[in-house]
Amino acid sequence: MEYMQAPAPSSQGNILCCTCGVPIPPNPANMCVACLRTQVDISEGIPKQVTVHFCKQCERYLQPPATWVQCALESRELLALCLKKLKSSMTKVRLIDAGFLWTEPHSKRIKMKLTVQKEVMNGAILQQVFVVEFVIQSQMCDDCHRVEAKDFWKAVVQVRQKTVHKKTFYYLEQLLLKHKLHMNALNIKEIHEGIDFYYGSKQHAQKMVDFLQCTVPCRSKTSQRLISHDIHSNTYNYKSTFSVEIVPVCKDNVVCLSPRLAQSLGNMGQICVCIRVTSTIHLIDPRTLQIAEVDGNTYWRNPFNSLCSPRQLEEFIVMDVDIIRDQKLGAGAGTRSSKHTLAEVWVQKTSEMDTSQQYHCRTFLGHLLNIGDLVLGYDFANSNINDEHLNKMNPHHVPDVVLIKKSYDRSRRVKRRNWKLQEMARDREGMDTDDERQYQDFLEDLEEDEALRKNVNIYKDASKIPVESDTDDDGAPRISLMEMMEELSLTDATGGEGADMMTE
Repeated sequence: MEYMQAPAPSSQGNILCCTCGVPIPPNPANMCVACLRTQVDISEGIPKQVTVHFCKQCERYLQPPATWVQCALESRELLALCLKKLKSSMTKVRLIDAGFLWTEPHSKRIKMKLTVQKEVMNGAILQQVFVVEFVIQSQMCDDCHRVEAKDFWKAVVQVRQKTVHKKTFYYLEQLLLKHKLHMNALNIKEIHEGIDFYYGSKQHAQKMVDFLQCTVPCRSKTSQRLISHDIHSNTYNYKSTFSVEIVPVCKDNVVCLSPRLAQSLGNMGQICVCIRVTSTIHLIDPRTLQIAEVDGNTYWRNPFNSLCSPRQLEEFIVMDVDIIRDQKLGAGAGTRSSKHTLAEVWVQKTSEMDTSQQYHCRTFLGHLLNIGDLVLGYDFANSNINDEHLNKMNPHHVPDVVLIKKSYDRSRRVKRRNWKLQEMARDREGMDTDDERQYQDFLEDLEEDEALRKNVNIYKDASKIPVESDTDDDGAPRISLMEMMEELSLTDATGGEGADMMTE
């Protein structure tokens, strides 16, 4: 405790303390500091031990009455929260300084040194320094309580795509990981034909829907269900459901456009191949190399479906290739692809090598195919396809075979692949045995399509050391080391994983 007063003139003499008789400079109380300490305690009424509630699950502190805030140890935010606990008891004193004293981080104690001033006997101003101890007590916040009670979500985003293949979902998963939009989800559940994302607030769910509408062609619907209603405060508790339907078209699908849509896209042929699905559907006409993009709104006004499933892909062997150099397009034709080469090819099924049956078709894979190569395609000549637009077409305009992509030895590609992708943690139900094959198809698509992998984070696989040899090089596309990222691995001083110590 110290006595605070203005400096006395040098000519002023000392007086005796009225209690102990010690010579002191004159002051309104006529008492020395030691005697004032015995008579007055200006920290009286200020608690020396206070309780602070802390949620261990989300690492937040309770700021009364019902707000939970994130504070680091010895931060300005934690200092302000602790002082608010003492605000009501410090109305009669003046706060001069406040700061933390070091304590063991795991002691569940926070010590704060306070300096206060107060006017006492006959206008004398006393200053005192004391320590207040804050005891941390564990208390689960309402958000974490709902999680533990399994009644946690306030909104769910149901993403669906009515297709056999999951290529679009694999691509969407990588986009979510890259932009870290899965961090706000309380739970992710994979079910048949889609994924459900559960959120603790409607705002997070709406943000997810907005992201989906910007990255994949889709449409959405919203509904909500009343859970409870407080008639006194007129508050309502809803659970919201967002239904997002992605267009039922994947990469490598063959589609048949309506005559009206084909004409609006630059007089394209009705039979097209989907070469990529991003925020739009990228189509190419295998007869003319004409390309077009169909967005979500255009698709839902003029819907079309895949004519064949990926399981109907058949393997052909190239018997002859004839590159078409000068292809003239009709009036009003759209843009032609510069990354593909138009060619006329004769192919034969590998399952019919003992026969003389061959098929003639045009393809956009002229830059990849050579005589003797294997290629995957759909056999329309021997297929029974039920499609509204295809049934109305002139049969002479329907190709016998539509080639999709060149075929490589999958086992060699897997052995040579020295990269990997991250995956979201999610609950799985009703896993299909075909999922692993579909995932390998998606990885091969990333290797073959440079534009597709621009939006995907690809990481080096340290567990794989590729062995290079001339005999293994079959010309299959690869991903260069320049496009790969080093996977982040944090270790602490003891050599253990330190990822759990990181906070967002």
